[in-house]
Amino acid sequence: MYSRERRSRRRWMLAVVVVAALVGAIIALTGCRPTPTEASGGPTEAAATGTPSVGGTEVQGMAGSAGPGGACVFVKPDGAQNFGHVGWGFRVTGTNQWVYGAVENPTNKLYTPPGGYIGAWHAQGTYRRMLSDMSRDAHYPGKSTHPYSRYRCVSSSTSDVNNAWAMIRTVESRGFLVGFDPKTGELTSRDCLDATYDVLHAYRTRHLTYAPHLDIPNVWVETLWDWSDHTLTPR
Repeated sequence: MYSRERRSRRRWMLAVVVVAALVGAIIALTGCRPTPTEASGGPTEAAATGTPSVGGTEVQGMAGSAGPGGACVFVKPDGAQNFGHVGWGFRVTGTNQWVYGAVENPTNKLYTPPGGYIGAWHAQGTYRRMLSDMSRDAHYPGKSTHPYSRYRCVSSSTSDVNNAWAMIRTVESRGFLVGFDPKTGELTSRDCLDATYDVLHAYRTRHLTYAPHLDIPNVWVETLWDWSDHTLTPR
């Protein structure tokens, strides 16, 4: 009797874990799915160059001093059914140039194999150019009807631009996933938040909160305690 009761309890606990995982997956499914677009286009990789700034004013929106490096997270708070969507940016150490981009996933597919089209892009320019491009979704694959409207930035005394560039190549080629990995059966993700976190982590951004797989972008953004917080309007 006791043995049967213990087996029954184990089965019940396993069922609870499975249901909790599935609920988490369902919640996260929309976490990085883009808002509707008026048109869809093919793969786009943008390369923009901005005009030099005067007196370092390109980093005036960042928290704390400018420092040798810096990072930003760009947010569409009410995108993806209010679960949010994010992109990234980092300063080329000691210069007025920034590298920025995102994984947009305009096809809305929950799984795209490595090497497939996921709407990944990156660009380079001044801080002002970066804010302008992100505020208008200038490099979105197609015409976006919902540009980034919030950004959070932080100075970083540590940085690794080469490592960040290598991670950009990785996130742009590894495909997209939210749910069960067809190869491993693991419940995981390779979405916009994973791309943003991985690039900024590779850059060695200070005060970067860990982003677990299947996390919700809007929830994660609120954990960036030491980062500045600004509204982003088309410019």
